[in-house]
Amino acid sequence: MMEGQNQQDRETGGFSGVLRKRSVVVAGHRTSVSLEDAFWTELRRIAVTRGHSLNQLVTEVDRARPPEAGNLSSALRLFVLESLRAPARMN
Repeated sequence: MMEGQNQQDRETGGFSGVLRKRSVVVAGHRTSVSLEDAFWTELRRIAVTRGHSLNQLVTEVDRARPPEAGNLSSALRLFVLESLRAPARMN
């Protein structure tokens, strides 16, 4: 890894703001979603915890998204944020 990257990792806690485009299948239709690595990691963790595939989880988020909620990438980020906040509310 380059020194500049090491510095960036120290400053950001290891999470870069680089978007990763991945193909997912939502309700039987292939589409691309761009998210930062940290969001992809959390989405996979949530899917495994629920016993779902990543595609199943993304489909659930897409179906629950109100039309005015914006694009799927934004809905997924908000879903991850809400999932991470939920345990804190229980305490």
